[in-house]
Amino acid sequence: MNPIALIGAGPSGLAGARALSRAGIPFVGFEAGPDVGGLWNIDNPRSTMYESAHLISSRTTTEFAEFPMASTADYPSHRELLGYFRAYADEYGLREPFRFDTRVTSVEPLPVADGDAPGSNGWRVTAVGPDGETTGEYSGVVLANGTLAEPNVPGFRGEFSGEIMHTSAYKSPKAFDGRRVLIIGAGNSGCDIAVDAVHHAASVDLSVRRGYYFVPRYLFGKPSDTLNQGRPLPAPIKQFIDKRVLQAFTGDPVRFGFPKPDYRIYESHPIVNTLILNHLGQGDLRIVPDIDRFDGRTVHFSDGTSGEYDLVMLATGYHLDYPFVDREHLNWTQASPKLFLNMFPPSFNGLFVLGMIEASGIGWQGRYEQAELIAAYLAAQRDAPEAAAAFRRRADAAWPDLSGGYKYLGLERMSYYVNKDAYRGTVKRLLGTLPAASVTEAPTGSTAAQEARA
Repeated sequence: MNPIALIGAGPSGLAGARALSRAGIPFVGFEAGPDVGGLWNIDNPRSTMYESAHLISSRTTTEFAEFPMASTADYPSHRELLGYFRAYADEYGLREPFRFDTRVTSVEPLPVADGDAPGSNGWRVTAVGPDGETTGEYSGVVLANGTLAEPNVPGFRGEFSGEIMHTSAYKSPKAFDGRRVLIIGAGNSGCDIAVDAVHHAASVDLSVRRGYYFVPRYLFGKPSDTLNQGRPLPAPIKQFIDKRVLQAFTGDPVRFGFPKPDYRIYESHPIVNTLILNHLGQGDLRIVPDIDRFDGRTVHFSDGTSGEYDLVMLATGYHLDYPFVDREHLNWTQASPKLFLNMFPPSFNGLFVLGMIEASGIGWQGRYEQAELIAAYLAAQRDAPEAAAAFRRRADAAWPDLSGGYKYLGLERMSYYVNKDAYRGTVKRLLGTLPAASVTEAPTGSTAAQEARA
């Protein structure tokens, strides 16, 4: 039987490598960058990281359960996290199966007999690396190349004669020195970068279309996402309570110029940054409406006002993208692949997706639990085909509700959003329906690797 191809060595790819290794499933890894860490390696040419980036979820809710971070920071920086991923790879021998500096360009189903489904005979993976182009045949392919690679660059009427930059290209606040800056979009990255900009720019405006809920990093002296852990409340009760707690701590963002949210809290990802409110209160930046059109260095807004700018920063997010495989093989809908548990194409064609989940607080342990389920299914295909067939039949019935009772906004970026408690509970329950794979532990790493976890 051919090995599995695993694409990506970021957090999801490392989770996949660890789970496949423990289940004794042979695999070959492909990573476009020079080492593990994915986008968390700011020196990786494909990284979307910036100098001031930190976790927006706390350390203990984010780390792999079997490998706690030794950091004393509640919200570690990207450089600490890169060291953590490198130590994780060293600890469990995860680098060896990967081909680094190797970019996958094509994943195609091998030829099949008439009437057989594409992928039923395996997959051909083409990649370009230091030794040129190579191809190989694999029994399955795990896509773990991340969700933040393809910038969403919206179109605007008119032309802007200054500089336009997407946040994917942003690295240092020096880019703002002495300039009049307009940031379009107030998600977590947009707010982080706006806080960077106020210390360097001549002026900073933040263009928004809808309102947001702002969550402080600390509540009652503790990281806010560590409260109520393990005791999930029903969605309406949690929304009722948390909205009032946040109002007590942060006030009403509407008074700073934000529109009133047209949705309930947690129906879109909250903003874990209250420094933006502090700077608004100090007059360091201001909120402006949606864009109407560009005209040279003048930007006209939807309310008829305008402003003059030197730099427009697009904090407009990313498109989900698996460019090397035809969308038909991933059951792609308009916004994203429609997959059983956000992992399995309903045809069970030998493709698997790791990391196509967004959820407040799901952490890397949630990604590892995904990887465990994929590895257990692959092991069942090998050792217990009847159990694997029964698992596939579950995808023919009604799919489990992963929303946790929340009515998420119908936006592209929310199309693969889940509730962490509903999702992790479902994954663990279904993992229990598959026979336990024989665990093959890799040798643990050196003391130096353990000390480098932070």
